[in-house]
Amino acid sequence: MKKILILSANPKNTDKLRLDEEVREIQAGLERARSRDQFEIITKWAVRTDDLRRALLDHEPEILHFSGHGAGNQGLALENNAGNMQLVGTDALARLFKLFKNQIECVLLNACYSEVQAEAIHQHIDCVVGMNQAIGDRAAIKFAVGFYDALGADRTYEEAYEFGCIAIDLESIPESATPVLKSRNIFKDSPGMPKQSQLESIPPESTPKTVISLENPEGQVPLDSAFYIERPPIEIDCYETILKPGALIRIKAPRQMGKTSLMTRILSHAHQHGYQTASLNFQSADAEFLNSLDLFLQWFCASITNELNLPDKLGDYWQGVLGSKNKCTNYFQRYLLPAINSPIALGLDEVDEVFKHPVIAADFFGLLRAWHERSKNEVVWKKLRLVIAHSKEVYIPLNINQSPFNVGLPIELPDLNHTQVQDLVKRHGITWSDSQIKELRKLVDGHPYLVRVALYEIARGRITFPKLQQIAATEEGPYSDHLRRHWLNLQTDAELLAAIKQVVTADSPVDVGAEAAFKLRSMGLVKFQGNDVIPLCDLYRQYFGVGVARRKASPEN
Repeated sequence: MKKILILSANPKNTDKLRLDEEVREIQAGLERARSRDQFEIITKWAVRTDDLRRALLDHEPEILHFSGHGAGNQGLALENNAGNMQLVGTDALARLFKLFKNQIECVLLNACYSEVQAEAIHQHIDCVVGMNQAIGDRAAIKFAVGFYDALGADRTYEEAYEFGCIAIDLESIPESATPVLKSRNIFKDSPGMPKQSQLESIPPESTPKTVISLENPEGQVPLDSAFYIERPPIEIDCYETILKPGALIRIKAPRQMGKTSLMTRILSHAHQHGYQTASLNFQSADAEFLNSLDLFLQWFCASITNELNLPDKLGDYWQGVLGSKNKCTNYFQRYLLPAINSPIALGLDEVDEVFKHPVIAADFFGLLRAWHERSKNEVVWKKLRLVIAHSKEVYIPLNINQSPFNVGLPIELPDLNHTQVQDLVKRHGITWSDSQIKELRKLVDGHPYLVRVALYEIARGRITFPKLQQIAATEEGPYSDHLRRHWLNLQTDAELLAAIKQVVTADSPVDVGAEAAFKLRSMGLVKFQGNDVIPLCDLYRQYFGVGVARRKASPEN
């Protein structure tokens, strides 16, 4: 008989999970299985570090199942003596499981961002499952049920893993790529064969040659994409915040850094928790709506109404002598918010477009701040959750008490670090040394779009990396459109053009003044070193250096 030890932890200061339902469903599935006599389930709740160690010693399980929260590189969330979160580090977990390598056959970490721990534990345990990103309650439960149903039907751990992923797919939940299997067993051609993107644990020399489904790196990264790279703890912070009454999340990053992709995932997470969601891209606003506050707020209300699939009732609320802001507020307070029983998560993308119209911007952003303040005391406004994304610094004059840009959860998307770039290289089916990855980062830093373009072109066999290094900063290279757009934008601002000239021709960090530095950073062209700046990457240094040289040589100069 095999012992399944299920350890659960849901600290008081973390989001509530349906752990009892997960355990109940696992038990019910195994009780009806034909091999039910072959398994014994042992459950431990509110697990602390001592409980983890003692449970492994006392019960000596063959299968260890953890349900709860994960925090990526920071570890798994257990509880302390007060019931609050205590993170257990990856190295400590790996050392613990090393002591049970001759006993434990399989470890299932049913927790967000637990792939890091799965990889470490897999050094000592043959079969480990972790999650490569956040996973919703429904998906986590369905995966566990599918996994143990298959074990109860005498399937292997590898086949059970695949049945778990299929269970998620059958429910039309877009998270079947989240569980990742680490296994030393050799797979056969069978329904239990996992997806190529999840065969990360097989040593490179034994990985079967499989065609990888590549994805053109344009626009936002789809929810079911295998090429979205999380940047912990950003995602988990956003997922936890969006579930709080009156939440406001502010995402700021240069273009093509992943703002929309993150916003989409935040809204998807809210939807999985029963929220209504709506998203609005301000680049879709016609010019006529940006010349009048009244028309702009009517467009805003009508657009959200349409996104929520509700009847348009602007005519009922846009009457009388009240100002446009009051009418807009009444439309939300008396119609939209009461019309839907669940909270509403609203994503506002590319709000930079509003910055170009200071009069509208001051009133509109002041309105968002007022709604956020009302959510602290008024029940109906607690239902509204806001996600705002923008690229540029907020240079428009906003009263500090009327701005939504100094409240809520601020998120600045960083470049991908070495480990994340390494992960993305693997996902493209490319086998590179550590030094090659460093060379790629030297060329394009960790800019997500630039990295993905390089890997996409290389994985398709269109170019070699040495060739890319030669032509990246030229019109022949794959970045020509991206670079040309930046150059044209710089040419419309003489001060910024002069600033970038200083930066790319200097051998050390440059002080170009606070405003120019922040504007160049908003464009994604530089990075800070103290108060000074340097080019983000060699690609920009080469391209803009050539552009400056050409400009000097022009007869007009």
